[in-house]
Amino acid sequence: MVAKIEFHCGELFPRVGFIVTNLETDSRAVVRFYNKRGTAEQWIKEGKQAVKMTRLGCHRFRSNEVRLLLSLIAYNLGNLWRRLVLPRKIQNWSLTSLQQRLVKTGGRLVKHARYYWLMLAESHLTRRLFGSMVRRIEALPVPAG
Repeated sequence: MVAKIEFHCGELFPRVGFIVTNLETDSRAVVRFYNKRGTAEQWIKEGKQAVKMTRLGCHRFRSNEVRLLLSLIAYNLGNLWRRLVLPRKIQNWSLTSLQQRLVKTGGRLVKHARYYWLMLAESHLTRRLFGSMVRRIEALPVPAG
């Protein structure tokens, strides 16, 4: 058993919690392990909400397997996009927020004689934000091979 004591700003007394475990390491390693476990559970919850990775309503096992793998690919692409492309001010948005505010933006591509116009609906995706994302994508290194 490990006692976990947390001091929070503005609180007079510390918060005390207990972790019961069978890990045979020092107490700091146990607390660090369980804190990471909580982070992993948040990622799982985010995947369930954003890409609906638990919606496996097909009757055949193979169909459910393919659906789950596609959801995992979408989740990993979303995280990669968030880590590599998004500006710092919106990097901490959840995948659900990114999906609702940036990806589900209505738009229309208008072709003129020499150029194209991308006309976007009013949303959180401003011209400046879209431009910075495109510049970050262009700056990514191209893998050799």
